[in-house]
Amino acid sequence: MELVGGEVDYTFVIQKTLVLLLCVGLAWKMIVYMCNLLKIEKEPIRVLVTGAAGNIGYAIAPMIARGVMLGPDQPMILHLLDIEPASKSLEAVKMELQDSAFPLLHGVIATTNVNEACKDVNIAVLIGGYARKEGMERKDVMSKNAAIYKAQASALERYASDDCKVLVVANPANTNALILKEFAPSIPEENITCLTRLDHNRAQARLAEKLGVPVSSVKNVIVWGNHSSTQYPDSNHAMVTTKTGDQPAKELLVADQKWLKNEFITEVQQRGAEIIRTRKQSSALSAASAACDHIHDWFLGTPKGSWVSMGVCSDGSYGIPPGLIYSFPVICEKGSWKIVQGLSIDEFSREKMDDSARELAEEKALAYSCFNV
Repeated sequence: MELVGGEVDYTFVIQKTLVLLLCVGLAWKMIVYMCNLLKIEKEPIRVLVTGAAGNIGYAIAPMIARGVMLGPDQPMILHLLDIEPASKSLEAVKMELQDSAFPLLHGVIATTNVNEACKDVNIAVLIGGYARKEGMERKDVMSKNAAIYKAQASALERYASDDCKVLVVANPANTNALILKEFAPSIPEENITCLTRLDHNRAQARLAEKLGVPVSSVKNVIVWGNHSSTQYPDSNHAMVTTKTGDQPAKELLVADQKWLKNEFITEVQQRGAEIIRTRKQSSALSAASAACDHIHDWFLGTPKGSWVSMGVCSDGSYGIPPGLIYSFPVICEKGSWKIVQGLSIDEFSREKMDDSARELAEEKALAYSCFNV
């Protein structure tokens, strides 16, 4: 402290205090400025939903708009596509979305024109497809869906964003995704996936129910293969969070090994058919929720120590023929996925996995025969 003639120089003290206060004030303004920078609104992501006037489309649109798919701070513009006969219903979906006043929803485009629908989209959720009708042969259904997905592949390749990520929901989902990959060669194959997360969620829920624990306590189930009755819900690597830490599900169900290899598998495989028998319509709410889960984890990442099931292009992992769209356990980080490696596969699992791969190879040959590929 400065002394003048043995006395305190109060002028100096006041000056120092003012300088200190000024520095504090500037620092506070800088902190506020940086916080405001962090709060700058993100650019909207354009999300395409095909078959948007249908049951799944009607269920998924508000989930996306509310932030379930992309997170609570990511705005989006929804592109809704359906066929001309559904145009009135499609317009009604748009009206309801507008009336809901979702803060994250920055716009809705509802159209029956596939090229307009695909313009600049970053994410494509392909729900629309041709459902099998009584008396139809398998090849007839495949032929109609192949034509639909060939057209959508061309539109996505020409009009979508370069980084567009695709999720095929419409059945046969794996093979529809394969057709898309074939006719949209400029879209990286790692950006084309199909939905097996619904089966994954069903398997997780069945285990949680059997164990009497919340579904959030169960992780790392696997669904291998095709989204069909040959899929293999695998509980061998599933873990359960308990008060004493994570424990293998099969050790907690040591007295239920027969159930794990029989009823558990068939219950998951046949759950969709059971819902149709009960509801007289196919799964809609659970399919929409699973599609949101799939994209959410793909974009924002899977929790540490956990994996999920996704239908992706096989690279030969676990002996699955390369090029098939096959459901594997994957972990996701920064918008990319990778297949979990090094899992032990017992003889029972090997047989189930190969059965589903054979079915997918047959579907591939059938689909390619529709185009003489």
